[in-house]
Amino acid sequence: MLTGKRILLMIGDAPGASAAPEAIRHLRAAGAEVIPFPLPGALVYVTPAALAERAARAVVEGPQGVDADLTLGFAVGPALADLAPERGPRLIVGAPGSDLPELADLAELCIAALAADEGPLAGRHVLVTSGPTHEPIDPVRYIANRSSGAQGTAIARALVAQGAQVTFVTGPAAVPPPTGVRLVRVETAIQMRDAVEAALPADAAVFAAAVADWRVAQAATSKMKKDGSGRLPQLSFTENPDILAAVAQRSVGRPRLVIGFAAETDDVLAHATAKRLRKGCDWIVANDVSPGTGIMGGRENAVTLITAAGAETWPRMGKDQVAERLATRIAEALR
Repeated sequence: MLTGKRILLMIGDAPGASAAPEAIRHLRAAGAEVIPFPLPGALVYVTPAALAERAARAVVEGPQGVDADLTLGFAVGPALADLAPERGPRLIVGAPGSDLPELADLAELCIAALAADEGPLAGRHVLVTSGPTHEPIDPVRYIANRSSGAQGTAIARALVAQGAQVTFVTGPAAVPPPTGVRLVRVETAIQMRDAVEAALPADAAVFAAAVADWRVAQAATSKMKKDGSGRLPQLSFTENPDILAAVAQRSVGRPRLVIGFAAETDDVLAHATAKRLRKGCDWIVANDVSPGTGIMGGRENAVTLITAAGAETWPRMGKDQVAERLATRIAEALR
């Protein structure tokens, strides 16, 4: 499957690094030549000798001068997340201490990543935001919403399949993140704004995250408790930054295509059309998330794509199918 392919295995500073020798075994069984490159932090979990034995070659001390068909980031901790985007073709797998795919699937992931290099979005950088945000009230309570992150995750996965280099900025979602992306985890709207700004420039940006409109102006530093008096806590709110509008209205460094989402419960088309104009984005993907639709947190979606040319209503379909259709439209727009 991977015969003749050279894979630079960048082993990160996360607990999953201990599985790297077994990952090398699976990749070599698929025919690949594996070049292990452990970051210093990885050596807490795995030894160079164990890596060299599985790879049948010595480890390298850096990616410079290594001619590889694919860079595979394994056990992605903070140091590897910073370093990996400097490489060319790459596949980022896993996150700090979690979300590692089944090792037997690594070969298939590599094959898919190599195939994506020939896709219509090859060489394009697309930023995707996803999931809810959690705005703290005190150290144990927060304001959130019902977004699962499923649609944003599906969009990122579909863009990777078409060859895009995807930066995936996600709040605390209920679904695991996609593979093949540069993963950035955040909790609050302010953290998401900062991550988005750090990810630019990009050819396109898809803002699928359900960002909280407000946050508590001054979150308590210790747990708020009932004192038996019957008095309720007084919470003062302030608006969160408008991430979509800030990017869409940039005069310098604006992505060529900026896409927002409008999750509405009434007058969906009117509200979404007004939102597109108000925010200054190119497209809005609108949907009705009223409780009876089963869309928020469900497996299906029914969307209307609103552009300067008008509104195009798509039939109800699985979120993966919505994502594939949207990714195809993005590829067409960026030609």
